[in-house]
Amino acid sequence: MNDTDTALVKLDAAKAAATLNAPPHVARATGENEWYTPPEYIEAARAVMGGIDCDPASSDIANETVRATTYYTKETNGLDKPWGKRVWLNPPYSQPLVSQFAHALVDKVRAGEVKQACVLVNNATETKFFQTLLSVATAVCFRLGRIKFLNPDGKPTGLPLQGQAVLYIGDARDFADHFGGFGHVLWT
Repeated sequence: MNDTDTALVKLDAAKAAATLNAPPHVARATGENEWYTPPEYIEAARAVMGGIDCDPASSDIANETVRATTYYTKETNGLDKPWGKRVWLNPPYSQPLVSQFAHALVDKVRAGEVKQACVLVNNATETKFFQTLLSVATAVCFRLGRIKFLNPDGKPTGLPLQGQAVLYIGDARDFADHFGGFGHVLWT
């Protein structure tokens, strides 16, 4: 082995050690909660549900695409407001907000307020919030690859650190027809 080979082996060993000692990739998240959903997902949700009555975790910019009849921002706090029958939910992905929105949706579904919902979240199947949502879901689309969310100007941002899933709650049997092009759909 020459000096160049020895240096490369040492460099590879250093990279391997750094990788092993680094926090998991999701622990390196930016904490940014303003991720705007590409319109093709909103259109699929609208087609499945026949419209969107409420987006409880939105913004003025996001609602230009979602076009929900009612929407709530972080300033108006949708957690404690009525949501209506058909809900689009792309909640803030940070804790405790993602769990709070998941529990609020499940409570509203069980109370009969929400009849249909499409929920876009990280496919963190091991988490309590995902399991909570799954407890009332009819189907789940596990996205092939990661969604390229949009910035406030409508331009694609960098990819998120993990994949996403869209959970469907309701009785529409055509969810797979509209979401199957994004990834595999499983019925619960």
